[in-house]
Amino acid sequence: MANVVFLWHMHQPYYVNPTSKVAMMPWVRLHAVKGYLDMVSVLAEFPDVHVNFNLTPVLMLQIEELVQGKIRDLWLDWSRKPAASLDENERLAILEHFFKIQHDNLLKPFPRYAELLAKRGAHFQRDRVRSELRHWSTEDFRDLQTWYNLAWCGFTASRLYPELAALKQKGRSFSEDEKSRVLAIHMEILASIPQLYADAEARGQAELTTTPFFHPILPLVYDSDFAARSMPGRALPRRFHWPQDAQAQLDLAVAQHTRMFGRAPRGLWPSEGSIAPELVPLMQKAGIRYFCSDEENLFNSLRREGIHADHLELFQGWRVEHEGASVNAVFREKPLSDFVGFMASRNDPRDSAEHLLMHIRHIADHLPPESGLVPIILDGENAWETFRDGGETFLRELYAGLSKGGAQLRSCTIENHLRHCPPKKTLHKLHSGSWIYSNFDIWIGEDEENCAWDLLGDTRRFLEGKLPSLTPEQRDAALHEVYAAEGSDWFWWYGPDFSTECDQLFDDLFRQHLKNVYSICGEIAPAELDRSILTAKAAVLYAPPRRQISPIINGLLAPFYEWVGAGIYLAGSEQGAMFRDDRFLRAVRFGCDTQRLHLRFDLRRAGEFTIRVVFHDPAGVLVQAPPAVRGSSGKLTVRRRDAAEREAGEFAADEIVELSVPFSALGVHAGEVLHFQVKVFEKGIERECYPENSPIALAVPGFESTLAEWVV
Repeated sequence: MANVVFLWHMHQPYYVNPTSKVAMMPWVRLHAVKGYLDMVSVLAEFPDVHVNFNLTPVLMLQIEELVQGKIRDLWLDWSRKPAASLDENERLAILEHFFKIQHDNLLKPFPRYAELLAKRGAHFQRDRVRSELRHWSTEDFRDLQTWYNLAWCGFTASRLYPELAALKQKGRSFSEDEKSRVLAIHMEILASIPQLYADAEARGQAELTTTPFFHPILPLVYDSDFAARSMPGRALPRRFHWPQDAQAQLDLAVAQHTRMFGRAPRGLWPSEGSIAPELVPLMQKAGIRYFCSDEENLFNSLRREGIHADHLELFQGWRVEHEGASVNAVFREKPLSDFVGFMASRNDPRDSAEHLLMHIRHIADHLPPESGLVPIILDGENAWETFRDGGETFLRELYAGLSKGGAQLRSCTIENHLRHCPPKKTLHKLHSGSWIYSNFDIWIGEDEENCAWDLLGDTRRFLEGKLPSLTPEQRDAALHEVYAAEGSDWFWWYGPDFSTECDQLFDDLFRQHLKNVYSICGEIAPAELDRSILTAKAAVLYAPPRRQISPIINGLLAPFYEWVGAGIYLAGSEQGAMFRDDRFLRAVRFGCDTQRLHLRFDLRRAGEFTIRVVFHDPAGVLVQAPPAVRGSSGKLTVRRRDAAEREAGEFAADEIVELSVPFSALGVHAGEVLHFQVKVFEKGIERECYPENSPIALAVPGFESTLAEWVV
């Protein structure tokens, strides 16, 4: 028997401009009408299933503020305004932003919405779009306002409000009243979210847990020098050392959770699973009974104690002690958690659910009866946009499988498991790290990140000197701004790790929180807070080939010069709001000569997997490689719409994986352009796809291009 725990983490950063009280991004509202509503509603259909929902305080704060009218949603304002009354800037804003949605599942299935995108163009170019505004009718804008908000409505919203399905069926020529009804439904759903989750906990199906209030990386707020423990030698900012802020972030979270849900939270998902031993006394003081983090942090903790841990050590609760304080801990099973978050949507949802359940059952076979614990912990909102049906089939199949778990599987909440199976083992040397690489690299150590920490530190020291002279109201307001600036989300987007078209907005909001501290204290903010922290960032997804190559296909790294001049795509270079590192591939290198396409795959980890090269141009062409077992070689399978399946080309797997396929087998000729993606399958389940969103483009060279590379 294994106790299966699902912790679904729900979080949105504080998008509110603290000066104007306007939410600059709409994701709190839009995720409410999709993920937040769908997740709690599906659970209600399976009374034998029990889960944890981690609701971050900063998310719940924004829901409350939006419902009570304390803040405005800028994108909701753009949506509500009658289309005939939109000025030029508002029309440009709508054309820029109202296609920011998952295209394959939430835009392309609706002909009118897809028609509007085609009219604007796939990429927003302000000057061109401005020059073409005269071609956009009032009806076009009203339909776009309606479709953007209508398409976000999830499967539960469509069931609860049949008029949403009727509007999707209508498809176009919406009225202002119809548009307004969609937006009213958004607000009705948003207002219902806190009570729906409270009800799930009241009936015993869910346990609601929390996170430090503004989602800070709490170890770095306590002491930014803690980063050196897992990142030795990295250049760090001037020391940021405010343990009292770390305690305040916990206390504020507990207070808000208690007020909103009627009972204090027992569990904590520290922001990004970030832990350090010094946090244990703070958690105990705040009344937190257990925290959750990642398996790598457990294994690194055991290594610090001189223990080479068996992987099965993961599947239980732990006691963690530091300086006389203690709390319990649960550590997430990484591969299965990441599979749900990143790859389940790429396969048939029933297959994905069965794949997950099969692996859980396999783990259960190796665990002690009753006390074994399988913790699946992941983002509970962002993944569902990538499922064609919003995740409905996958969730239903998953929960149905858990309900039928019989004597092998039982779903439970973390609190209930720890109550019935108190931890038998204790960690005395907790590792300092997050769930990403078991360190803090994403949030500190790069120039932009360090600059942000220095500005935050300067502002915090300024405020500390001013506190004695402030009124209680000023003190609370100024500390609120500092705590907001300590949030992890600003630092996520600084540095080279991640980038979004909204980088500048996040940078502006971060610096605005700091400037407000000075304003509240009656001082003028330093001029450096008016300067963007951002530096130029390259947006190139891959480097194209610089010359033709003709490698020997043997799976060996030597000779090194075979792949000099090849194009390269680094796995994970498109990561945005979510992160994964359980990848087979580290990089994809690609190139060609006049006869063949050559691909090389650098490995992050070993394992038996298969590679498929899926071509967009020529459409319908698929190249299948044999299983990538070290020491294997053979022919490739090439499938085309206009020809019989055939074997062609070469394949080899050893230190690296290499393949080569003739252009003749693909049915292409010199001068044509290939567009392809590489997909990695494990036991028939798609695990990885590169590039994730747009294919690699590669021109087939001819004789003239070969002559151009000759050097005398």
